Amino acid sequence: MKKLILVLAIAFLSCNSKNSEKLAQSDLEKEDADIETNVEKATIYEGLLPCADCEGIETTLKIYQGDGTTESHVFELTTVYKGKKAVKPFIEDGNFNTERGLEDDQDGTVYVLNWDKPQSEQILYGCNSDNPEKMYLLNTKREKIKSQLDYFLQLKK
Repeated sequence: MKKLILVLAIAFLSCNSKNSEKLAQSDLEKEDADIETNVEKATIYEGLLPCADCEGIETTLKIYQGDGTTESHVFELTTVYKGKKAVKPFIEDGNFNTERGLEDDQDGTVYVLNWDKPQSEQILYGCNSDNPEKMYLLNTKREKIKSQLDYFLQLKK
């Protein structure tokens, strides 16, 4: 009788472990699908920003909206200083938040990169509502940088 109970217990446990393996595998597949979906939902801006001591700063800004919650808003900012000896990309990522209103455009959008960090570590970009294909680098007052040089990135995707 003890052997029968032992055999039934082992059989029961082995059935449960297969189910948990299947659940774990399906969770991993769902997570992979979510990552692929988020990559597809990225908005990408690219451009060459002015540089005082190099040929220019090749910049790529990827914005991931996530599921719409503030916690899921993430960015990846890649910069490469052209004309320097070590052309190594600098990659920064973190959270972002958006604010309505860019200068005189009440419907414009300001992107506050690293919004959850001190103001000195935040990076500001913005786009006008009538031309969202251009993403302007902003100063600390949330204004477009006034210059004859181009301080904007162009929408790629």
